[in-house]
Amino acid sequence: MDFEYPTFVERQLAIMNGDFIPKNNLPLGIDVFRNRLFITTPRWKDGVPASLVTVPYPTKEISPAVRPYPNWQTHSSPYNPDCSKLISVYRTTVDAKCNRLWLIDSGIVNATISLNQICPPKIVAFDLNTDEMVVSFELPASQIKQDSLHSNIAVDVRNGNCLDAHAFVTDVWRFGIVVYSLEKNRSWRVTNYNFNPNPVASDFNVYGLNFQWLDGVFGMSLSNDRLLYFHPMASFKEFMVPVDLLLNESLWTNGTVDTSKLFVTVGDRGLNGQSSTSGIARNGVMFFTQVHRDNVGCWDTAKPYTRANLGALLDADNSSMLIQFPNDLKVDHNEKQGVWVMSNRLPIYLYSQLDYGDINFRILRADVDNIIANTVCNPLTESANNEKIALVSIEEGQCY
Repeated sequence: MDFEYPTFVERQLAIMNGDFIPKNNLPLGIDVFRNRLFITTPRWKDGVPASLVTVPYPTKEISPAVRPYPNWQTHSSPYNPDCSKLISVYRTTVDAKCNRLWLIDSGIVNATISLNQICPPKIVAFDLNTDEMVVSFELPASQIKQDSLHSNIAVDVRNGNCLDAHAFVTDVWRFGIVVYSLEKNRSWRVTNYNFNPNPVASDFNVYGLNFQWLDGVFGMSLSNDRLLYFHPMASFKEFMVPVDLLLNESLWTNGTVDTSKLFVTVGDRGLNGQSSTSGIARNGVMFFTQVHRDNVGCWDTAKPYTRANLGALLDADNSSMLIQFPNDLKVDHNEKQGVWVMSNRLPIYLYSQLDYGDINFRILRADVDNIIANTVCNPLTESANNEKIALVSIEEGQCY
């Protein structure tokens, strides 16, 4: 990845000083709003100059240089951190009803080498009309555990009231969800045993690499009927909880009610069915990454969550080079919706060596209606009675 510096001289100085080490930059999260793509580049290693960037869409180049969002001044150096600025952004979500880009800034650098919490994690939102920061909320110390890693965010807006908004942030390493109320400007932490990883699903074997990730609650998607679907990364299962229960602050702070049974198991994706992120389109179809299978799955939420009703968007025999470790997924808010996928070969970046003569990072887009038209995920298709799944192709978008 290359960054767009104000001048060539500044770019060269950043490289000489070690502030910009191109091979250490890896795109993680993807989002889209109108004619812009937003990409996160967490500070897993040294030499990452900014952790939230943007490029125009469509781009004029196949691999354009990225521009820090909203500008260079909003990003802090990790060596002399200013915690009011962005430190290490993992993922974002677009609140299209109110034209806001929300994000979770972990405040952590070198998470996979020697975890260093240089700033408290914070929830931030930008007005996409002005690119001004309109929300900045540090999570209270009481809601942060030792070795917490806050890595994903979803936002619910009630009845189009932009003030009546709640953000849900996952703590993937200490197994909780922090709920933030914009109107109250405070947060509370939700815990449940279904947030925990499954040790059996923590063993990953991809690209000749074997590693163990005990990642808990990670993927989240909000349905039209105000349900929050979620799953740990190290899990084969999908779970669900009504959003209204999460918004009931006293339920989680008083400790007088047994909340353990409020979360429902929806179904099972089967062996090697680990998923990072997911999203639900307006037609009720959920799309979810399949990191162990290098694929993207789909499910019509009006049908039972059985393996027969779970579709795959890629032909497993022909997809190995198109998607390699689909790490993030978003469904956009356009009139004709698209599903977007970030493929980034993350395990090779972390545990081996990327071939920089090859394309390592891809952003892919598919039209929602077209991609599911001939699959069991199509809402017009009856619920399947067997394991037969229709497979179709996905179009390739921009490459990095």
